[in-house]
Amino acid sequence: MKKIGILFGQERSFPEAVIERINQKAEKGITAEAVKIDKIFQNVPLGYSVIIDRISQDVPFYRASLKNAAITGTAVINNPFWWSADEKFFNNALAEQIGVPVPKTALIPSREHPTGTTGESFSNLTMPLDWDAIFEYTGFPAYMKPYDGGGWRDVYKLHDKEDFFDKHSGTQQLVMLLQEEIIFEEYFRCYCIGGKYVRIMQYDPRNPHHLRYATEGKAPDAKLLKTVEEYTLKLCKYLGYDFNTVEFAVRDGVPIAIDFCNPAPDADIKSVGQENFDWVVETTANYAIERAKVQKDGQDNLTWGEYIKSSVGGKPLIAQVTPKVAKAAAPKKATVTEKAKATPKKSATAEKTPAKPKKAAPKK
Repeated sequence: MKKIGILFGQERSFPEAVIERINQKAEKGITAEAVKIDKIFQNVPLGYSVIIDRISQDVPFYRASLKNAAITGTAVINNPFWWSADEKFFNNALAEQIGVPVPKTALIPSREHPTGTTGESFSNLTMPLDWDAIFEYTGFPAYMKPYDGGGWRDVYKLHDKEDFFDKHSGTQQLVMLLQEEIIFEEYFRCYCIGGKYVRIMQYDPRNPHHLRYATEGKAPDAKLLKTVEEYTLKLCKYLGYDFNTVEFAVRDGVPIAIDFCNPAPDADIKSVGQENFDWVVETTANYAIERAKVQKDGQDNLTWGEYIKSSVGGKPLIAQVTPKVAKAAAPKKATVTEKAKATPKKSATAEKTPAKPKKAAPKK
């Protein structure tokens, strides 16, 4: 019997629904359950053919456990080695390399020295930094956020350099990104599962969290949606994520990738809505079963992105080919892209709701 396990934290609606749906399908020799861990020994399998990871980004013990599971044959969704290495600044650099538009973004060192370091640890850092060049590059208004953060935390809208220095003074040991503001007329959030199944959802980051998927207006242009889909597949193909979301702010008809390092994206029914929830549960269940069927004990069963494969093979990134779109099996309901309506054009941000500066910013 092959077991599919889901590793999760406080969330309930999505993991429980996926487990139930997999078991409802009654695939011969395949069952699903919440992952159970009572001990971890080196090089000893956990007993799961597939594990869907929803929490290891917050729990280092789980991340190490998943690496041990992977080396003993488990297909972990997402690859825990790549997830550990990846971050948003690298994502933007990779996107530019493969021709996906992204905002102008600069990397900013932490305001305070990391624990265990002193000023002498930064002998190669010129102080002060060339702030004029940095501010000219991104312009104002701009957004500041952690280079490897998530969960919509520690994001600030900045109006000028004085505002930057004021907000940055409260970020403590967080390494930050300074990113140009994108004024958008449309915004999309896209699920991508298995590097081939895409769900394009209209989204408005300016709304309260529970209303961000509720939008009104005319139907989006079909050509624009096709470009959004192609960019989503391309990014996830190169990054190597089995389960990810990609966000696009559309400026002057051009989709600009805003955030695409979300390997444990929100899938709660209360925020994404019933139709999106049904799609992501059904598609995740089907994909997990696909992976269980091809999983083989005693070998690597992880997904590795084209960036890693191209680098190891000594091949240029642009030589790779974007895969064709696959049709996902979903409940018999109209898709969002069929019903989608665009948000009227207005001046708005392409980022998350700004947070107030605080004395202690948690590191994720």
